[in-house]
Amino acid sequence: MKPRMFTWIVALSLCAPMAMPTQVVAQERSAKKPEPARYTITDLGTLEGGTFSQSFSMNRYGLVSGSSNLADGNQHATLWLEKLKVDIGAPGLGGPNSIAFGDNNGFQSAGEAETSTSDPNGEDFCGFGTHLTCLPFLWQDGEMIQLPALGGNNGVAMAISDRGEVAGFAENATPDTGCPAPQVLHFMPVVWKKGVIHKLPTFGGDPDGVAQQINDNGVVVGGSGTCATFNPNFLYNLVPVHALLWEKGKVTDLGNLGGKTGQAGGNIAYDINNQGQVVGNSDLKGDKTFHAFLWTKATGMQDLGTLSGDVASFSISINDAGSAVGGSLDAKFNPRAFLWEKGVMTDLNTRIAGHSPLYLMTGCSINSRGEITGLGMTATGEIHTYLATPTHGVATRESTSDDVIRRRTLSDDARKLLQQQLRFGRFGVGFMGPQ
Repeated sequence: MKPRMFTWIVALSLCAPMAMPTQVVAQERSAKKPEPARYTITDLGTLEGGTFSQSFSMNRYGLVSGSSNLADGNQHATLWLEKLKVDIGAPGLGGPNSIAFGDNNGFQSAGEAETSTSDPNGEDFCGFGTHLTCLPFLWQDGEMIQLPALGGNNGVAMAISDRGEVAGFAENATPDTGCPAPQVLHFMPVVWKKGVIHKLPTFGGDPDGVAQQINDNGVVVGGSGTCATFNPNFLYNLVPVHALLWEKGKVTDLGNLGGKTGQAGGNIAYDINNQGQVVGNSDLKGDKTFHAFLWTKATGMQDLGTLSGDVASFSISINDAGSAVGGSLDAKFNPRAFLWEKGVMTDLNTRIAGHSPLYLMTGCSINSRGEITGLGMTATGEIHTYLATPTHGVATRESTSDDVIRRRTLSDDARKLLQQQLRFGRFGVGFMGPQ
């Protein structure tokens, strides 16, 4: 499977640029149709023996990066491309767990991977519960390559641009006395360029920070704040107080929607497109709940609101056309995926064409072709990665099935199980409810 996947990626990366003009023409023709796009849903499944999977990023050719559990309960970084999937966490960096967070149009991927070495400070930096060191990686040409930290023992690569620049965060060698155990060291937002690490500044004296995404112009977004107990929603030990943008080494505070402490869902920027539009989430005044936002230099931070009847939302991904995806949460933190276009937020489950094998819970990434990937729930309650493909006007039976559109709710037992197994970073802050 692994050689077949790698051969397919190489072939597609060579052929795809030649195919783009035809695709662009088809998209231009379909753009003239006034009807909103509908989507066919594909369950991308899990690795052999697994019961859940999760996606984080998708490139323009449909390569999805994420992770899947195995029969032994460990998680491995996983890539999906059409009907193929491959475990890139074996052998990984020698440890039992890994996740692929980002990919680019050059078919490179970036993420985190444990080693077989116990952390000398007893930290559990990546939150797998093993207390092994966890390092950032770049995956290319079928090989996982370790990236350096800032003098500490751990780091995470969150995203990679088409220029091959990687954004994430890494520990330095300085103890942070404000960190609750087992975290010991400061961690800072960073960018790796040609394998060399560069530290980015935090804002307003914040002791710690993370970089979440980098666009093809080298502009980075993320956040900074204070050290905290590891949060399974964020996948790091941070309460993000300031949503940030870095350009040419200078940091800009993107503001907030009224919340000042980051105690609800946090003030954090998750994605930036090549037009400079930024999405994320921010606490509202009083720091009791949080909403998705869109930020531009011209307008500042705009509240995207929630789907009808919901109390919180988050936006994780925005493509160059300005379409954004994320999740909207009710008072019990049951999620449903949304698509935001031209000022309107729509439940993605209402845009399904034909039968769907999954209820769509979050939208995690939207690419330049309008394809969406995220988390979906099967009829038996398993969580799988999905691919939503626009029909672009192709005649398909519209779904009106109650079992597809009706909102799914998580039982307390299912919620606890998910919190133990799934690690909702970059999508779903507050997904499990307040931590």
